[in-house]
Amino acid sequence: MKVSVVIPALNEEGIVGKTVRSVPLKKLHDIGLETEILVVDNASTDNTGKEAAEAGARVVLEPKRGYGNAYIRGFTEAQGDIMVMGDADGTYPFDEMAEFIQPILKGEAEFVIGSRLKGDIKPGAMPALHKYIGNPFLTWVLNALFSTGISDAHCGMRAMTREAWNKLGLKTSGMEFASEMVIEASRKKLKITEIPITYYPREGESKLSSFSDGWRHLRFMMLYRPGPFLLIPGVIALILGFSLTALIWFQGVSRMHSLILGGLLLLTGYQLLLSWLYFGAFGAAYGYSSDSGIKKKLMSYHSLENELLLGVIFLAIGIALGLYVIHNWSTGGFGSLYQVQTTVVAMIFSILGIQTIFSGMFLSLLLLNKGDNR
Repeated sequence: MKVSVVIPALNEEGIVGKTVRSVPLKKLHDIGLETEILVVDNASTDNTGKEAAEAGARVVLEPKRGYGNAYIRGFTEAQGDIMVMGDADGTYPFDEMAEFIQPILKGEAEFVIGSRLKGDIKPGAMPALHKYIGNPFLTWVLNALFSTGISDAHCGMRAMTREAWNKLGLKTSGMEFASEMVIEASRKKLKITEIPITYYPREGESKLSSFSDGWRHLRFMMLYRPGPFLLIPGVIALILGFSLTALIWFQGVSRMHSLILGGLLLLTGYQLLLSWLYFGAFGAAYGYSSDSGIKKKLMSYHSLENELLLGVIFLAIGIALGLYVIHNWSTGGFGSLYQVQTTVVAMIFSILGIQTIFSGMFLSLLLLNKGDNR
């Protein structure tokens, strides 16, 4: 069997050669494995590629920068039956690789992921923000949504069979690639095993951005499962807002603060529901999620036409109420405006109408890519 070690590298001069030489070629040979080391130079501006080649790696160039772009190119070029991935910055223990891939060699797993949190994190290797907040939170969300059952969803040391890689069908270009890999491994029912590893302080400048990268992972998970983030809170806010607004409006009592709160909840809830459709449409159009029955019906072409009609009706009601208020105001000589509550309701209907009209237009554009405009 042949093992391909795929290492993406962006301006890692000074450490990438050491990382390449840390791959235990003799130990792998002794257990019957031929090994190739493939470094993907992700458009570095230093001597990363030259240093990697001098250390014995095969270097391929990926001009489009991005974590996902580099790995997709590397796995496409790799020739191994088993593919191992890890960073070029010296943080991951390639010297433990022979033990790391044992579950695959024994037929116990198709996909192996390391766990830094269950292993040994050396002092200074992981910021406290990542160790105690960022990684545990994102891992908890991933497990809650996709039942992966792992402890460290963003560990970058992983291994898989070539058959497993072909099943995954990954396509994200940036840091989301790490989440997409775990999500698809779970969705494709791959046999997943987690191995505790040692995690070392990196050498050179870090290219991670804690909050930006964390948000990108969270946003990507929302593409697959927008319901818990948008649908559920949207329905709750919409029901509360509608109930409060209708109660005050039909009772005819003057409770401006309650009416404003009701309108705010109603509009917020409605926008969350529309955002749920946006995420669902984008995910379906680009293959990140499948359509649920209700979502598919709502996003069909005829439903979009109905959405435009509904938006016009909302807007017309808002305009009619607004004109009614203006008429009564003018009759009174444009003095004090006594119909403030009616004005607020007119504003709510107008905003709902505008939201609905532009949402219908936006969804129809998203679904052009999927070919669902029937």
